[in-house]
Amino acid sequence: MRLLKSTIHPDIRDMSVRQFTRKATRAIVLKGEDILLLYTKRYHDYSLPGGGIDEGESNIAGLVRELKEETGAHNVQNIQAFGLYEEFRPWHKPDFELIHMESYCYICSIDEELLETELEAHEINNGMYPLWMNIHQAISHNEQTIANSKKKGLSIERETFLLKLIVSELLVK
Repeated sequence: MRLLKSTIHPDIRDMSVRQFTRKATRAIVLKGEDILLLYTKRYHDYSLPGGGIDEGESNIAGLVRELKEETGAHNVQNIQAFGLYEEFRPWHKPDFELIHMESYCYICSIDEELLETELEAHEINNGMYPLWMNIHQAISHNEQTIANSKKKGLSIERETFLLKLIVSELLVK
């Protein structure tokens, strides 16, 4: 899978510290200029659906599971690799100082109707919900959040980069 971008958080001074790798999937589901996204009230941002790949789970199985859980998407088809976004970020729990985050991004299609979500408690508490959004409006919104919010999450830079890349590579001009 092609490497889309590799980033190192500015707070990281030493890459030789104790670190671990977390693999995740991100789904790109387009309907014209609308894209299936997650809005998170806590961070006031839009992100691609997806999340951690479980132990022993393939990237594709993780993608299908995460899409179902977070958006209610079903009948996931036409799965194609888009690329890998790699991040090195500070870690906030004991045992490790750094997380190496690998986000495997896939383009896919789903059935039009979204079923019930199966969000985790922290996702519900953060005010997360799925929606179809115009991709240009989502980019603009995230850029305003980056510029103006003190409570933005670490993932918004990744998500905004990916949304812009999707526009430049996948939307018909």
